[in-house]
Amino acid sequence: MAKPKRSDKPTTKALIAGLNLDLAHEYAAVITYRTYASLVQGPWRLELREFFEAEIPDELLHAQTLADKIVSLGGLPTTEAAPVEVTEDPRKMLQNALADEAATIERYVERRRQAEALGEHGLAIDLDAFISDETKHRDEIRKLLKRWS
Repeated sequence: MAKPKRSDKPTTKALIAGLNLDLAHEYAAVITYRTYASLVQGPWRLELREFFEAEIPDELLHAQTLADKIVSLGGLPTTEAAPVEVTEDPRKMLQNALADEAATIERYVERRRQAEALGEHGLAIDLDAFISDETKHRDEIRKLLKRWS
């Protein structure tokens, strides 16, 4: 039996909506990492503070790229951040960050598919770089969490 053809070809409107979702999550990542860097306590405070602070520039660059692309596609960038889960427990901070990074990778893989389907090849390349960045962040968090295993 032949596979059914996909009729859900992405639209520019859907791509903009997805990019705005991604932008809201990048804003949330900046808020999360800044908050966690300030809140973190305990024996690994200095290391975790440095780690969280080091993530912020990547997330800001992603937000800038997303906002610029939304505008170039005819959309209006969101000014709202996705919800942020605040905790004072260092292990939970890392677990939250790990879950966020994994979800971000999934969103960017989908967004890349949409961009390619719409002929937005430059955006697809940008998203490849974002996927690489977020994967490195995820892997580093996994290594940090091994202390608590």
